[in-house]
Amino acid sequence: MRLLTTGIIFMVAGVVVADVASEFKAAKIDPDIIDKVPNESIDIKYGKKEIKLGDEITPTESKDIPEVHYKHEGGVLYTLVMTDPDIPVRGYNREWQHWVVGNIPEDKVPKGEVLTEYIGPAPPKNTGLHRYVFLLFKQNQGSITFDERRIGNRDKRRNRFSVKKFAEKYNLEGPIAGNFMKAQYDDYVPIAHKQIGIY
Repeated sequence: MRLLTTGIIFMVAGVVVADVASEFKAAKIDPDIIDKVPNESIDIKYGKKEIKLGDEITPTESKDIPEVHYKHEGGVLYTLVMTDPDIPVRGYNREWQHWVVGNIPEDKVPKGEVLTEYIGPAPPKNTGLHRYVFLLFKQNQGSITFDERRIGNRDKRRNRFSVKKFAEKYNLEGPIAGNFMKAQYDDYVPIAHKQIGIY
């Protein structure tokens, strides 16, 4: 009986890994912005709405910082990134950073060091569905002194970002976990754009 139970647990874990990897590949997150898919899923929750891989959400529903949890090791620090690879710009560094938090103790995101304050999805009108990708990295070297310019939630200078280059710069391991959602324009977007000075 014990062997059967263990086998079922491994099968379930295998399905989770396969789902994350296959969904990231199907959504072309790999190879668009990363070249290694995560093995685990990040739990993302906006109020009572849990985000499953590829769920659609409105900018209105996702305007506030979500609750985030993930598998973690005791005493280890992590970096969490939320990025939009679908802004209408061509070439490298085409992402728009929505949220970057480093030096997170275990999964206590509110206790991490905020490098880029949270701004929810705000895709411009007539640009269709955008992917909003959450990626978790492990900081094997412990605490990092990030030399990035801090970006507030009224700052529009969030473009020209590359999560891959950011991870390479700070020697981050991963992404070890991830999740993503999709959103398109709604009536909240002009409010978000005004807040950060786009309009």
